[in-house]
Amino acid sequence: MQFDLFPSRTMTLYIARMFAVRIIAVLFMLVLVLQMLNLLSESGHILAAKGNGQMELLRFVALRLPQLISRFLPYSVLLSTIFTLATLNTNSEVISMKAAGMSAHQVLAPLFLVAALTSIATFAFNERVTVRATAALKAWQDVDYGHVAPDSDAKTNVWMQDGANILYARMITGRGAAMHMHDVTWYHRDPTGMVTEIVRADNAAYAAPGWRFDNPASFDVQSTRLTPLGGPRVFGLQVDPAQVIVRKTDADGESIWQLTQSIDAIHAAGYRTGELDGKWWHKLSGPLSALLMPLLGAVAGFGLARSGKMFVRIVIGMALGFAYFVVDNAALAMGNFGAYSPFLAAWSPFLLFLLIGEAVLIRTEE
Repeated sequence: MQFDLFPSRTMTLYIARMFAVRIIAVLFMLVLVLQMLNLLSESGHILAAKGNGQMELLRFVALRLPQLISRFLPYSVLLSTIFTLATLNTNSEVISMKAAGMSAHQVLAPLFLVAALTSIATFAFNERVTVRATAALKAWQDVDYGHVAPDSDAKTNVWMQDGANILYARMITGRGAAMHMHDVTWYHRDPTGMVTEIVRADNAAYAAPGWRFDNPASFDVQSTRLTPLGGPRVFGLQVDPAQVIVRKTDADGESIWQLTQSIDAIHAAGYRTGELDGKWWHKLSGPLSALLMPLLGAVAGFGLARSGKMFVRIVIGMALGFAYFVVDNAALAMGNFGAYSPFLAAWSPFLLFLLIGEAVLIRTEE
C-alpha cells in the first residue's frame, strides 16, 4: 500500500469528484463576477460605436469569456485545493486516511490526477479557443468596436518605417507574399522630418519589393492639392511582410504553431525574438501551473484541525499559490528585458515552487 499511488479506488474517486466539483464551482463564481465587472466597464465604449447594440454586447461576452477562463482556472484549482483539503481535515478524513497507512502524497494523488487533466484541458482550450477569441477581441478593440474583417489573422492600425517615410495600414490580412493592406496611407517626409506628401489607397498588395497601391491619390501638403495618380503605383520599398510580423505579432492571439511560424519569419528577417521565445515556452509551462496548485495548497489539509492553526495553514497555502503567480509574471518580465533566457523565464518559477512545495510537504508531513 505504501508504494501504490492510488491504494483505494473508492477513495480516489471520492476525493477526485469532490475536487473537480469545487474547481468548476469556484471557476464559475470568479468568471461570473469578473465578466460582469468587465462588461460594465466596456459597455459604454461598445455602445458608442455606430450601429452597436445588444448583439455586440453578447459578442463581447463571448470573446472575453475564454480569456477569463484561461487566466483564472489556475486560481480556481488553488482555491479548490484549499477548500477540499480543509474540508477533509475538518471532518477528520485526512487523519483516517493517514491512520490507514496512506502517505501525504497518496492523499494528494487524486488531486494531482484531476489537476493533470485540467492542465491538458487548459492547453487544448487555449490553443483551440482562447487564442482565436483573443485575436478577434483585440482586432475589434483596435477599431473601437467598429466593423472588422472576419479574417482571424487580421492586424489593425499598423505603422511601419519606410526609411525616412511612414507607411500606415488600417488593416492587414494574410501572411508573407500573400499579405494585403486595406485603407493604406504613405507619408513622405523631407530631411527635416516634415510631411510633404500623403498618398492614400483603398488596397495595397506586396510587390516584392514595396507595396502596389490600387488607384492611389496624392495630397500635396504645401499646395493642398489632391491628385489622382491613375493606375497602380509602388510605395514603401523598404517595408516587407516581416516588419509587419515584428510590429504586430501578439503571442496571446496566436496558437503555438502560428507563433512558431512568426518567430521563424522574424528570425529570418534578422530581428530579436527573445520576448516571443519566452511566451512560446510559457504556452507550455502556463497550463502546468494547475498541476502545481495541489502541492502548494497541501499545507491546508494536514495538521490537527482542533489545534487552532487551520486558518494559519490556509493562509500559508494561499500565500504560496499566489506567490507563484507573482514570481511567474516577474520572471516573464525579466525575460522580456533579456535578464533571463526565454526557457529560464518560462520554467524557473514552476521548478522553483515545485521544490518549495515538496520541501514543505516532506518537512511537515512525511
